[in-house]
Amino acid sequence: MLRLLHIGKFYPPHPGGIETHLRDLATRQTNSIQVSVVVSSSSRKAIRERMDEVSVVRVPCFGTFASMPLSPRLAAGIRTCPAEIVHLHTPNPGAALALLLSGHKGKVVITHHADTLGRPFLRKLSDPFVRAAMDRASAIIVTSSRYLASSPELAPYKEKCRVVPLAIDPALYSETATESQRIREQFGERILLSVGRLVPYKGFRFAIEAMAQVDGHLCIIGSGPEDGFLRQLARERNVADKVTFLGRVDDLRPYYQAARAFVLPSVTRAEAFGVVQLEAMASGTPVINTDLDSGVPEVGVDGVSALTVPPGNAAALAKAMNSLLDDPGLRDRLAAGARQAVQEKYSLDRMVRSTFDVYQEVLGAADKPASL
Repeated sequence: MLRLLHIGKFYPPHPGGIETHLRDLATRQTNSIQVSVVVSSSSRKAIRERMDEVSVVRVPCFGTFASMPLSPRLAAGIRTCPAEIVHLHTPNPGAALALLLSGHKGKVVITHHADTLGRPFLRKLSDPFVRAAMDRASAIIVTSSRYLASSPELAPYKEKCRVVPLAIDPALYSETATESQRIREQFGERILLSVGRLVPYKGFRFAIEAMAQVDGHLCIIGSGPEDGFLRQLARERNVADKVTFLGRVDDLRPYYQAARAFVLPSVTRAEAFGVVQLEAMASGTPVINTDLDSGVPEVGVDGVSALTVPPGNAAALAKAMNSLLDDPGLRDRLAAGARQAVQEKYSLDRMVRSTFDVYQEVLGAADKPASL
């Protein structure tokens, strides 16, 4: 049986988009692969456990620096884990360095979730070993064609890049959530929903400004450093009665189903993909997104499953919001396209098969394991 080692920053229950992706992928791969994961612990304590048939090793972590876990024993954890393929999830400069220092002989596959943005001084230190890890990789998985075309980090490696989109389990969002009716009773029938960390690149300020021109109610789920600023902005724009900040919500499904549209107003390519779009789409909720040079408008396609507007444009957001609130025919057409797209392109089963195809290519015909 093929032995596979995933290397990430953290692993659930630690929250995070890459962490969730890693768990979903690793868990599904256990049907035909011996899967191990090496990540940083949430403390200085080393932890070995088995979760859903996945062997998880969490090496001690002594804090974080520039979002990077400080785990000096990561290289040793990688070195002692036998595997024919090592699958590194980036951006994660510390893990890239640890992989190089480990001397592991397995074939390397990298999933490049996003470029490293900002921090120019630190990148002078980290870029050399990040590039060395990219050089060492036999294949690099990218989550969208659009991101591959626009990424300066991937430009030297396009020939060994393979596009495998992120994915979800559509079945999780297909069942009717009874709680959605209570949400409509609380906020009305004309609900707009946004989900994400309250940080500048998410562009929530423009969604709030747009509400001055919209007859509806915007529910924002998430927390972050812009919380106070955004609440104050809602008051200044006289829309505080039309915007509700819900903080952290464990089960998003009733909110997706209660909303008439999902709004992803991100303003930079730091929004590399937008998995929350898939969750909304699987729930039959059309998306309003922005025309970024990332995978965002490739996932929610304008006129098919979404309405795409220029980033940082509150007036364009308001127009799209009103269109979906007022036109049930448009809403139903985009909802149907959204559900179909998730089933055909963005299901977990499809992602697992496509990733396995990359492994087979990397191992070569002589060493191919049996297919899934």
